[in-house]
Amino acid sequence: MTIWVDADATPNAVKEILVRASLKRQVDVVLVANHWIPKPRSARVSTVTVAQGADVADDHIAEHCQEGDLVITADIPLAARVVEKEAQVITPYGRELDAANVREALSLRDFNEELRDMGVHSGGPPPFGRVQKREFANALDRWITKSKR
Repeated sequence: MTIWVDADATPNAVKEILVRASLKRQVDVVLVANHWIPKPRSARVSTVTVAQGADVADDHIAEHCQEGDLVITADIPLAARVVEKEAQVITPYGRELDAANVREALSLRDFNEELRDMGVHSGGPPPFGRVQKREFANALDRWITKSKR
């Protein structure tokens, strides 16, 4: 089992939680970005730098993740792609996406994009803070515990 991270937009606090989990819970983490990111101090964490361009990191994750892996991303189209491969998804905000709810999330994302295109401000995600960090850590812990069984 591997945890794939869409690292371009993932908050540093989430990456720090993942590094700690890699050491404590013995899970492999792959940070994928289209720019250089420093390799964290964990033998279980690796980095992949892909070419610049829209969705290049997403394509790499979607091509390499496997059934039972976990993908960390706020990118709902990427989430839909990897769920089709029977991987699981947790957003940096701790929301779990799976076959039962990813299509709804994709529809909502598309609707909000249409509103923005029409000039209606639909807001964005809440600021990433202490509550979001806790929600992510809890969701990650639940996934690791369930996957290790």
